[in-house]
Amino acid sequence: MRKGPFAEKTSRPVLPILYIEVGCPHSTRQARVGAPEGGGAMKILLVQPRQMGKLGFRGLSVIEPLALETIAACLPDHDVRIVDFLPDNRIDQPMNEFQPDVVGVSCCFTMDVYQSLDIARQAKQFAKKPFVVMGGHHPTLNPQDFAADFIDAIVMGEGEITTPELMDCLAAGGDLHNVPGLTLNENGAQVNTGVRPLMDSINDVPIPRRDLTAQWRDRYYLVMEKPLAVVETARGCPHKCNFCSVWRFYQGKCRYRQPERVVQELASLQEDILLFTDDNFLLNVNRAMEIARLIKEAGIKKRYFFQARSDTITKHPEVILAWKDIGLGGVFVGMEKISEEELAAVHKNNSVENNTKTAQFLRSLNLGLTAAFIVDPTYTKDDFQKLRTFIRRWKIATPSFSVLTPLPGTELFNEVKDKIQTTNYELYDLLHSVLPTKMDLNEFYGEFAKLYGSAYTMSKFMTQGVVPFIWDLLQGKKTLKHVRWIAEVSKSLTDPNVYLGGHKAVPRSSNQAG
Repeated sequence: MRKGPFAEKTSRPVLPILYIEVGCPHSTRQARVGAPEGGGAMKILLVQPRQMGKLGFRGLSVIEPLALETIAACLPDHDVRIVDFLPDNRIDQPMNEFQPDVVGVSCCFTMDVYQSLDIARQAKQFAKKPFVVMGGHHPTLNPQDFAADFIDAIVMGEGEITTPELMDCLAAGGDLHNVPGLTLNENGAQVNTGVRPLMDSINDVPIPRRDLTAQWRDRYYLVMEKPLAVVETARGCPHKCNFCSVWRFYQGKCRYRQPERVVQELASLQEDILLFTDDNFLLNVNRAMEIARLIKEAGIKKRYFFQARSDTITKHPEVILAWKDIGLGGVFVGMEKISEEELAAVHKNNSVENNTKTAQFLRSLNLGLTAAFIVDPTYTKDDFQKLRTFIRRWKIATPSFSVLTPLPGTELFNEVKDKIQTTNYELYDLLHSVLPTKMDLNEFYGEFAKLYGSAYTMSKFMTQGVVPFIWDLLQGKKTLKHVRWIAEVSKSLTDPNVYLGGHKAVPRSSNQAG
């Protein structure tokens, strides 16, 4: 189970990690290690946890479980279902109705660890006692957090090959030690079955089984953009920011899907709004230009969003112009810091000049820019004021802010682990400080909340967003219920007491609890 879109990999939100296809490249039994001759089909339930609270990013976007949809597409010989843990969903009904042989739980975000453990524990308590497997970004980099007797195995890294081999081995009653890429929980210890190399190519990864999430597709959104579909066209990033684990997860390797296959998938989507989940969509500019050309040639009309670095945009403005021509709606840029010294401290390998030029360029084209900034726990009131001044000076309409968080598995974590003040993973949501703050904690959150309060005002909405908002309501693209929800979530970002409350809360459960 590979990471899903916007899987946790950085200390900032990026607003925010496949038909007409021939199937998984390893879908034939001959291609799988330990594949049975007559092993039979397994009943597999894949579960996507959700943190749906009103604080911050967890409520501002709900993205389809692309990783699970993709894994499902790689299991054509088995009976697979997906349950998305949206607020009205629980594990009981699908467990009782489907009676799965295997339950697979995706855990990409560190703050999802406790909920993922809860789901795994509950699944194991059912009479059939299914084989329980975990996968995703956090378990891969921190398997020790899932050393529990109610979890049988962890899929390490990419799951498109390992998971089918695991299921075939289970169906045949084979020895799981012969399946590389697993961590097995055995007799109170964890046993690794060997390293599974990254796939040489992701070009043949099949189109995700979006039919398995059909009942929830109108509930996937990115703030006010809905209904939303997401597509992965590449994996990896060559840069080594110390707050990011992407380069560690993918071992510094970057792989791409061919433009023709990307456009083939786009043509199969029903949604009019599309987000590319690539860690850096413009990593290969020539490829991005070719995708744009093929989209235009095919006459595909959608509204597109992607993530990119400001140095690429500054160097290659022509690629933004090409995408604007076919429907680009906005770009998510990790500006991170407002000084060269701070950028160097997080190993960003970029410049403030590139960031400001990008802001000016995108504004000149009337394109949306969501610029992500990281707030250090060492910030003073003066530092917060400098950040607010920077945003006003460069007229950044939609900034996002996060607290520098040493996520387990990142270089930053190793650098500051002796200073970390809490192991409560629910505070690793990029909105709480797990490191000591220079200011009093009450003052720190007061200044942090003020960042959002000054950036997102009612007057700004009335002057910039009311006309398109009313138009979308009339067309049925938005509902008042969704608007009220986004308003409540946004309001929580401006309330310092909400942040402070997180430090007082007790986590629901842990590996040792219950």
